[in-house]
Amino acid sequence: MDDKDLLAQKFEAERAHLRAVAYRMLGSVAEADDAVQEAWLRLARADAASVENLGGWLTTVVSRVCLDLLRSRKSRREEALGVRVPDPIVSADGGDELMLADSVGLALLVVLETLAPAERLAFVLHDMFGLSFDEIAPIVDRTPVAARQLASRARRRVQGAATPDRDRERQRRVVDAFLAASRGGDFDALVAVLAPDVVLRADLGASGAGGSRELRGASNVAKGSLLYSKSAPPDRRDVRALVNGAPGLVVFLGGKPASILGFTIAGDRIVEIDILADPARIARLDLTRIGA
Repeated sequence: MDDKDLLAQKFEAERAHLRAVAYRMLGSVAEADDAVQEAWLRLARADAASVENLGGWLTTVVSRVCLDLLRSRKSRREEALGVRVPDPIVSADGGDELMLADSVGLALLVVLETLAPAERLAFVLHDMFGLSFDEIAPIVDRTPVAARQLASRARRRVQGAATPDRDRERQRRVVDAFLAASRGGDFDALVAVLAPDVVLRADLGASGAGGSRELRGASNVAKGSLLYSKSAPPDRRDVRALVNGAPGLVVFLGGKPASILGFTIAGDRIVEIDILADPARIARLDLTRIGA
């Protein structure tokens, strides 16, 4: 094995960790993979023999790439496009545990989307991956004290995120009750399974022509769900899947994936529903094992 092959092997050993960091930083599967690939390209150009801690060096590179992407997003004012649902990680229900190890709840990702880029980086690296503020400071070009303050501000925002149940069977029962009530046109049953302050986000992307929206409150979400069920085409097929480790759905129209629904459940009620129906972003996700 030559030096290049050995370096590639060492990089592959770090890939899953780097992808997890990038996904939490960006909330985008495609962009996370791009950031990891960029780290490999930079490693291939660097004097790898002088790198004492390869894992730490790669984490720093990926973090800086992600920070640049987040700042670019903000400069393009993407938030003006309206509702944005992060890319979900989807796996077959009852299947790929390795994929679940790389997942984080959609409710948390939605909150992370509201943070300033440097705050998000400091929180993700420190609170999720245990990096010290001495390590984080040079990435964000701040002092360790300032990096700690960034993470602290982010933490206060994140503490408002919904804390989901961890019992997957109980989650499934709640999702099944929601689907049964929606398909059966039972408004009261829908309201009963929704938290009073439930939030539904639907991201249709640029082609949605203003269709992306956010609904709040059990009554509004129930009405919207019933309206969607009544207007669903006859070739619609709902396939159960795990969406960021929790029971969810992939909706197929004409045999092709059209939308992904992620549910956040707490106290036997649905507190958040996140729907990705952006055709361009769905096309970039690997859904080959879903609905087979």
